Amino acid sequence: MAETAKVLRGRGADELRRSLLDLKKEQFNLRFQRASGQLEGTARFKAIRREIARIMTVLNEQARAKAAG
Repeated sequence: MAETAKVLRGRGADELRRSLLDLKKEQFNLRFQRASGQLEGTARFKAIRREIARIMTVLNEQARAKAAG
């Protein structure tokens, strides 16, 4: 369910922050499952990390554009 940066740029900052919070919660849960030995597929770690990076990049772009005027 990874979204491209182009799609993310169309969203508002509040919606991006909400998505970011959800992804960080999921990342925490995956870490917890891995520590307890219940995690089967580890590929989701990479996908979540990249999605978080995409959202952070778009948020930073929006903040820079707003600061530049």
